[in-house]
Amino acid sequence: MRALMQERQLLISSLIEHAATYHPDTEIVSRTCEGTTVRSSYREIRSRAKQLAKALVAMGVKPGDRVGTLAWNTHRHMELYFAVSGIGAVLHTVNPRLFPEQIEYIVNHAEDKVLFFDITFAGLIGKLRPHLGTVERFVAMTDSAHLPAEAGDCAAYEDVIGAQDDQLDWPQFPETEASSLCYTSGTTGNPKGVLYSHRSTLLHSFTACSTDGLKLSSRDSVLLAVPLFHVNAWGIPYASAMCGAKVVLPGPWLDGKSLFELAAEENCNFSLGVPTVWLGFLKYIEETPGLDLSRIKLERVVIGGSAAPRAIIEKLHHLLGAETLHAWGMSETSPLGTIGNLLPKHRDLPIEEQITIRAKQGRAIYGVELRITNEDGQPLAHDGETSGDLKVRGPWVTAGYFKGEGGEVLDEDGWFATGDVACIDREGYIRLTDRSKDVIKSGGEWISSIDLENAAVAHPAVQEAAVIGLPHPKWQERPLLLVIRKPQAEPEKQEILDFLSDRVAKWWLPDDVVFVDELPHTATGKLQKNKLREQFRDFTFNT
Repeated sequence: MRALMQERQLLISSLIEHAATYHPDTEIVSRTCEGTTVRSSYREIRSRAKQLAKALVAMGVKPGDRVGTLAWNTHRHMELYFAVSGIGAVLHTVNPRLFPEQIEYIVNHAEDKVLFFDITFAGLIGKLRPHLGTVERFVAMTDSAHLPAEAGDCAAYEDVIGAQDDQLDWPQFPETEASSLCYTSGTTGNPKGVLYSHRSTLLHSFTACSTDGLKLSSRDSVLLAVPLFHVNAWGIPYASAMCGAKVVLPGPWLDGKSLFELAAEENCNFSLGVPTVWLGFLKYIEETPGLDLSRIKLERVVIGGSAAPRAIIEKLHHLLGAETLHAWGMSETSPLGTIGNLLPKHRDLPIEEQITIRAKQGRAIYGVELRITNEDGQPLAHDGETSGDLKVRGPWVTAGYFKGEGGEVLDEDGWFATGDVACIDREGYIRLTDRSKDVIKSGGEWISSIDLENAAVAHPAVQEAAVIGLPHPKWQERPLLLVIRKPQAEPEKQEILDFLSDRVAKWWLPDDVVFVDELPHTATGKLQKNKLREQFRDFTFNT
């Protein structure tokens, strides 16, 4: 029997309509590339998004066409989120931190028809545009007074939308139509595109707003430190419109000082970012005497993108009183897969025991199924000790890559192999032990590079750490620890090893410690261990 419910489509345009209708005056605060701070609201975002939508149609953008962005977190970029998808086109956010060759590949592979860019990338656009064969129009996200000459012939964003009014009824179409396109960071091979739908995006937003999700609500002032070009900023622009949360956009200013001041000025109680962002934030606090920490009102901090060292979680709690929500996901999961909320029985535990739970990557949220398997694809026990290949499926998990790149990515039961190695405990919390390509096999036993890195970063003199496995004549592989010292700190190798000896199994201890000035990261802040293995391929352990 067919149900008698209205079949309204779940479309992204409905989010900005809801926000503008029921939260019209809630602020959207944006620091722009021109150096100004712009205060708008959901009412203004809707109005300008409709003007932009009409401008896109006038440019010849049709449903299904890709519209690229090369931009930071600003109000203009947020307007594009709603304007492009609202008319049935596909928003393609390009990560500007990628190599120019990768950006060229991605824009051409996506076949972007129009490319919007912030003025900080004008020089890059000037060099790339002769090679971007499908792009018909370039739009600088600024006004005519700041139009950059080095980008070549392009229109000014404010002129583009100023030529249109906001009289527009959003078109209706199936919710399964594509809404946005994000490419993986391409640590091996070319980046691959993940194509999201309106339906998957709205279902993901409901989770972000749920109590067992990110708890996002209209009472929140959100410091969005995760970029709008990184997996749709973890879905926050959509979820914030759904619940009417205030959004604070830092533009290109993601250093510790800028984030601290912005969080204080805008009374931000909620923020999201990758571990490197929080390392910089905490570094600024620790190195700046006399800071008034009472100005920071952060209650909840979401950390994802890569495993967060326990030391970050501890410092956020002890310095700021902030609750850390450790999350796991990837481009292929929209990205939320797990969220590290505590269960009711954990609330009375001592804080250090609570932090131990928070240091895990959280539990599956409704809509996401998880399992771990062995090398033969057989499911493994969720006992908190057994590690295996982490697999996932759900309504906002990819079924394949754009244009079929990578071939069939699901197994016969619809599971997607994440490339992560993890264990799952009896309460459903997952703990990442490694990426499958980074795990270290020593004497037939597995060593988690992530656990070693987290233990090393807990040392008060260590700013950042990376662990890679290198060939060993007896044990097959052994761990090498690479350490960036904190300023004015001079720890020695033995001091680090002695510190680790109380925190990890003896046979896990690195065979050597090398101090370095920097570590390579991907465009999304993850350690590039493939580059480190190449850099240290001739390194030999003293045996």
